[in-house]
Amino acid sequence: MRLPVLLCVAVSLCAAASPEENRSCADLRRFYTGKGFTLEGVPQTEISGEQLRMCPQGQTCCTSSMEERLANLSAKETEGQIRKAGRSLQTTLNTLRTSFRSYFTDLHGHSEGSLEQGSSLSLDESLSDFWSRLLERQFKISANTDASLSEDYLECVAKQQETLRPFGDVSRDMKAKVIRAYVTARSFIQALSISEEVVNRVLNVSLGPECLKALMKLVYCPHCHGLSSVKPCFNYCSNVMKGCLANQADLSPEWDNLIDTMIEVVSSFSTEPSLDAILSSIPARIYEAVHYLQENMNTFTTKVYRTCGSLEESGRGSPALHEQKTKSSQQTALEYKPSPTAGLRLKAQMLDLIKQLKVMHQYWVKLPVELCKKLAAGEGNQDKCWNGNTKARYLPEVMGDGLANQINNPEVELDITKPDMNIRQQIMQLKIMSSRLKNALDGNDVDFQDASDDISGSGSGVCSGGLCALSRPGLYTFTPDSKPAGASAPQRSTVSLLLLLPPVTILLLQR
Repeated sequence: MRLPVLLCVAVSLCAAASPEENRSCADLRRFYTGKGFTLEGVPQTEISGEQLRMCPQGQTCCTSSMEERLANLSAKETEGQIRKAGRSLQTTLNTLRTSFRSYFTDLHGHSEGSLEQGSSLSLDESLSDFWSRLLERQFKISANTDASLSEDYLECVAKQQETLRPFGDVSRDMKAKVIRAYVTARSFIQALSISEEVVNRVLNVSLGPECLKALMKLVYCPHCHGLSSVKPCFNYCSNVMKGCLANQADLSPEWDNLIDTMIEVVSSFSTEPSLDAILSSIPARIYEAVHYLQENMNTFTTKVYRTCGSLEESGRGSPALHEQKTKSSQQTALEYKPSPTAGLRLKAQMLDLIKQLKVMHQYWVKLPVELCKKLAAGEGNQDKCWNGNTKARYLPEVMGDGLANQINNPEVELDITKPDMNIRQQIMQLKIMSSRLKNALDGNDVDFQDASDDISGSGSGVCSGGLCALSRPGLYTFTPDSKPAGASAPQRSTVSLLLLLPPVTILLLQR
């Protein structure tokens, strides 16, 4: 009698234990095929997890080969999320660049290419050459002689402008303001282009093998252990993402510095004298300069004859003609005033630029948080979330930002002495661009190597192979005695100057 009873008890115990020991893997199998994998080698019920290298080694529905496939998938999906966020940032930068370039060129009445076409030239030299040519032209008119003026003589005349100041303070004042306006606008467009390219290059940096393991444990190990409905703890996710994106977070100081400098540049556009006022006043300032020269032409020519020698048939323009030119100059100058609506448009556009730039602040240190907002459990579920081993609260502290702060990261093992060199190059790129922008704010003409090619693109290919990060910006400081004022400048410089100055300027040179 005892034997049948014992057998019944034993059978009952086995029946009660079997559901726990041989839990079905049906949920995992459905999930696994839903990710595009076949069911070959997938267990029907849980097996021992001794062969697993990333997930906890308890009872599991995953084999080591499944673990490897899911690990690669988790890295691919995370990289996709990072690129998606980065593309949104790239689109914003590209839109800002296109919008500002369009506004600037519309304001100045030129084609979109005119700003970029002068990007590798020294505006200092171009403007100096312009004033020299204008002085030569006006001197020829005032001489009122049939004598042929040699190039040497006209060069001598042009050389006198620095000592005699035939245009008064207009040429020097206008040059300083125009150079600052153009260089700053050009540099701002270049900064947006460089920022877009930096984002593009950083997005192409692959996640490391240690990150791949951590992502597998974070994202797909719960499915292997029958906890497919349990989301990762937020702090656990934060440590994984901060470890995976440690090098990217090191971009933040220089990225934020460049964003702050761009905001400073944008603010300067609407500070008096504003960008539209400077550009709109160019024709008026030129006429003002010509008017000043005509008023003082007798004094100027006397000193020129003393220095350069008298003409074979010296003569003067008639007083009536001189008076007519003076009145014409005064009237024309009054016609060129900045439009009030242009000023309002500028202010609105600059405020919008600043608003969008501020959103980009701390982008790289916010990225792990943004990724975890989509992936991890909310604040109310921090006691019922996946902590990397089971369904419970995550106890370790959250690491700081950047590679150096990951030395004690419990989730991603990193060698903090070996930073990613691709990202280090982009940090240098940001640093150089910030320096160029600050120089532009000071009115220095920054020479961008291959800038015309860089800006014309859609944001990719700014620096082939990252080499431009190694080049230093060239600064052109105005040195009047370094080159004869009347010497003919290179053709490219002259052509670009004509692109930069309003049509009325060209008319002056053709008089």
